[in-house]
Amino acid sequence: MSRKSFNPEDSSSVEHSKVGVWDLYEDVATKKMYIPLVSNLETLWETTDSLPYVWRMLKDIANIKGCMFYLSLYLALELGLSLLPALTVWYSGQLLQVVELAVEKRQVDKYFLIRIAIGRCITTIATRLFQYVQSRVAIPLNLRIKRYYSLRTFWAMARLDLPTFEDDLIQQQLQQSVSHSTRSSIAWDVVATFLKIGSAGIRLVSEVYVLTKVLEDQQDGNLMLMLACAQLVIEWYGKYRGMLERRGIWAATTENKDYITSEGLKRVVSSTLYRKELVAGGMRDYLWYQFKKRMEKLGDKVTDFWDEYFQRTRQVQVLINFIQAPLSELPRVVFCLRAAQYPASIPISLTSHQLVSSTVQSFSASLIDLVEQTTTIAEKLQSVRKLYDSALVPNRLKDGQIPFPEDQARIAQGVELEFRNVSFRYPGLDVPVLENVSFKIEAGQLCVLVGDNGSGKSTLLKLASRLYDPTEGQILLNGLDIRTIKLEDLRRATSVLFQDYTLFPLTLGENIGYGDPIHASDIDRIKEAARLGGASEFIEKLPDGYNSYLERPVHDIYSNLPIGMSKLFGRAVSHSKLRKFGGKRAGRGLSEGKNALSGGQMQRVALSRTFMRSLLANETTVGLLLFDEPSASLDPTAEHDLFERLRELRGNKTMIFSSHRFGKLTRNADLILYINHGVIIEAGTHESLLKQDGEYARIWNLQAEAFL
Repeated sequence: MSRKSFNPEDSSSVEHSKVGVWDLYEDVATKKMYIPLVSNLETLWETTDSLPYVWRMLKDIANIKGCMFYLSLYLALELGLSLLPALTVWYSGQLLQVVELAVEKRQVDKYFLIRIAIGRCITTIATRLFQYVQSRVAIPLNLRIKRYYSLRTFWAMARLDLPTFEDDLIQQQLQQSVSHSTRSSIAWDVVATFLKIGSAGIRLVSEVYVLTKVLEDQQDGNLMLMLACAQLVIEWYGKYRGMLERRGIWAATTENKDYITSEGLKRVVSSTLYRKELVAGGMRDYLWYQFKKRMEKLGDKVTDFWDEYFQRTRQVQVLINFIQAPLSELPRVVFCLRAAQYPASIPISLTSHQLVSSTVQSFSASLIDLVEQTTTIAEKLQSVRKLYDSALVPNRLKDGQIPFPEDQARIAQGVELEFRNVSFRYPGLDVPVLENVSFKIEAGQLCVLVGDNGSGKSTLLKLASRLYDPTEGQILLNGLDIRTIKLEDLRRATSVLFQDYTLFPLTLGENIGYGDPIHASDIDRIKEAARLGGASEFIEKLPDGYNSYLERPVHDIYSNLPIGMSKLFGRAVSHSKLRKFGGKRAGRGLSEGKNALSGGQMQRVALSRTFMRSLLANETTVGLLLFDEPSASLDPTAEHDLFERLRELRGNKTMIFSSHRFGKLTRNADLILYINHGVIIEAGTHESLLKQDGEYARIWNLQAEAFL
């Protein structure tokens, strides 16, 4: 049963209970007893709308080179493995016939007995052989499927624009469309699950059929089978799930201040993130006192929600144990009663009892396998649907149709940018970041955006590069509405460095080269861009130079290294983290340790990436340069050199800077826009704004006083 809403405060439809320090709210309508397999099939029925996606997935897999052969072979082996247990039961039944013949006629067919023994050996060997071959077949099959869907998933993520990618629902869909296992993919998981469900079903039915046929002429055979199966079901039901496991709608929260604070304090003392403040602030004794006080207040209250929650289901196990103990002895009781009544039948009854016991254990494995697979199949079917739907998620920013610029030769002369009554608020927020902003920057001009942090300077640059569309108003490039321009052309015509820039977990050379995808592998261009960005000097001093990783994306794996060993594979070894991660250690990059890059060095790498496309090539397609606080982490000398280099190399391109520092840059600006709380309050040149004696003049004088 599904519901469209869930309100914990609605006492008429929601039941409230305490679980230690937690408040548990359960929807009354969906709260129900969990019945293994039946409940799983019910959930599976609710996901039948995903079956067309599974069919599409199977067709895609069939079209992958070599997969059809491997999949057919894997299926044949799975079918064989599902039938071999029934064959084993049949041979056991033949052995029972030998015992009957020996009891009744006092003779044994030795050749028949040998054939039975050989048959049992062959089925055992065949089972091991099939399992081995199947595991070998699964490797290339899984790898090819994983590679195919890795490409699909990578493109599905790469194609999304910023507003779409930031959406929490889209993020959730993307996460559910990828496998959390590094060894397989969702597609292979679904195929393997379907095959295992079919195999478990065939194995279960075939074993029951053969055993029933074998025991149909045996006295009390079917009775012992029923008793053994009943004992198996009760034992498994109590152990595997518990009859009170909840599968309905529920939620839990805690408002216990002592518990919440104690958890926060534990994070403070256990994480390196807070260690500097903890030590420098002399907080050790105070934190210890606070934690001790919180623990004393909590006393014996249960804080582990899951432990207490599942403790309720464990209570049912007590009842199960009382029922299970005598029930497990009933088959033996039947055997003893039959033996007392007919002593001559002891060999036959003993053989029947052994056959039933061994077969029921096989039933147990088949039944558990079947239920476990059906438990996850509904979720996996939904993941297949999300896998295909993720490639169809529409971008929030609609692509334009007009090529830009109309005259490619004019791009080097800069781009005219105009904002007309632009207002903007970020998705999910009610407070506007920009309000009714209007200005015009002529082609080839240098514009500087100034104002306090959080005034909206960075947002304005994001709108100018069309990472977002304005909530209201219009943005024009060379007189064209920015929403009508082809996004690919717009990206090619602009170059941006954001204040909150990021460096990729790749080599420094790749980080710079990716600034111009067309020339990303040209090492000479990369080195020249690094020189212009001020990064070449420190990069070339690194042991691996441009091949150095800022953050190595692949882990080294090792264990039990000598304590004195400090390097492996040319990277530092951290023995403390080696112990922590149980033998696994990420290869150290330049983002940690004594060789870590400083904030200024990382900003120079980001600048070099911008230079790779915007200023390096004479035939550049870039006409609009956007720099958001490009010198925030640079020292005064590096900042001066950067501004001089930018002024010399920009030519006639339109350039927009945002900064909260005034100086030589603002004195040379063609236009200065002073932004405060999302509104342009002053606009003009350096001299004209000083004459106005407004906010710009006030901040200029404040900064100038620091040097007097």
